[in-house]
Amino acid sequence: MELYNKLKNKKEKISIIGLGYVGLPLALSFSKYLDVVGFDINKSKIENYKKGLDITNEADTSSLINSKILFTSNEDDLQNCKFHIIVVPTPTKCDNTPDLSPLIEATKTVARNLSKGSVIVYESTVYPGVTEDICIPIIENESKLKCGIDFKVGYSPERINPGDKIHTLENTVKIVAGIDNESLNIISKVYELIIEAGIYKAESIKIAEAAKVIENSQRDVNIAFFNEISILFNKLNIDTSAVIKAASTKWNFINLTPGLVGGHCIGIDPYYLIHKGKTLNTDLNLLNTSRLINNNMSKYIVDSTIKCLIKANKKIKNCRIAILGITFKEDCSDIRNSKVFDIIKDLKEYGIEVIVSDPLADSTYLKSNYNIDLINIEEIEDIDGIILAVPHLHFKDIPISNIYKMFKVYNQTPSYTEHEYIEKNVIIDIKSMLNKTLIDFNNFIYWSL
Repeated sequence: MELYNKLKNKKEKISIIGLGYVGLPLALSFSKYLDVVGFDINKSKIENYKKGLDITNEADTSSLINSKILFTSNEDDLQNCKFHIIVVPTPTKCDNTPDLSPLIEATKTVARNLSKGSVIVYESTVYPGVTEDICIPIIENESKLKCGIDFKVGYSPERINPGDKIHTLENTVKIVAGIDNESLNIISKVYELIIEAGIYKAESIKIAEAAKVIENSQRDVNIAFFNEISILFNKLNIDTSAVIKAASTKWNFINLTPGLVGGHCIGIDPYYLIHKGKTLNTDLNLLNTSRLINNNMSKYIVDSTIKCLIKANKKIKNCRIAILGITFKEDCSDIRNSKVFDIIKDLKEYGIEVIVSDPLADSTYLKSNYNIDLINIEEIEDIDGIILAVPHLHFKDIPISNIYKMFKVYNQTPSYTEHEYIEKNVIIDIKSMLNKTLIDFNNFIYWSL
């Protein structure tokens, strides 16, 4: 426990490699007890943190400015650290195979600056075997040090839920694993400093890796089930949300809702298991099917939108559709792997004019990387339809009368003979955000999953 004591007494430093949605809260939490070096290759991000700016909205300005974290993009600063936590993204490539390049580069960076007696912990989501079979050999090759003798390695999967202010880093049980008992004990003691909910010691690194990757894969499968039944219930003209509400009265019912599955976890992690299965000649059919169902939901929503527009007697080409929300989930600024982009792309292929509003997304980034201009919700007018894509709390507070005012045509009172031909407006409420009892069905066609 010598290293632990030196860390606690601030005679040695801890580094956090990767300062995104997971790494930044981790660094801030550790900085209350230890000397922390926060490293990221994104220099503009580092400069923003120094100024107290966090576009992820995971930290407030005062927390950043008042922290004693050394924010840096200079890898030489890692030479002063003895405990390293690597928490970089693990995305997929275009063919949905794992992209381990950020993890490999981060590993090389740490290895180049590694000293004897150090501990390296991985938090990035991977398939079982990556830490020991890929990362450790890289460390040994780059550092010329021997694992287990000159340095120790462990794995502790991140469980941060971006935008979630209830299930925080500190009050979520932390899984830890090490290459031996010595490393396991040191890693456990370090994380115990910040984790109030407790530590779970996994029997091996592979078990810890597997535990993490199945957490999100299980959720992907469950959501796929709800997405599939929502398609059936729409055909049966049954309110899916009402069905789920009724079924939820049973104590062991898993209460989830249908919707778009994006982001950097649930929509990605199953592919890591699928890839590993292929290397062992094992097809994970359930995971493959779930991914197919969830990936097709954006197309299903667009198809349903077009049908509603036709039913509303709208001319599809040049229709104006407003989309509320572009992030991958509610109350979060993260746009990575958001399926709303697919909806926008498909609508534009029909010749539809799409306008987007999201109070949390980074407008500058969206403009420079996707050529999407965000507008304030108060500026939305003369639309033919609206898609409530992401149920941010900001949107839930909007009176439905304000939504009605956004439309071109409203307050018509059709006669009986005109009813089939009158032009209506379309509301696509993906996650059933609105109170259906307040919908004016004389002037609006409403659809939800």
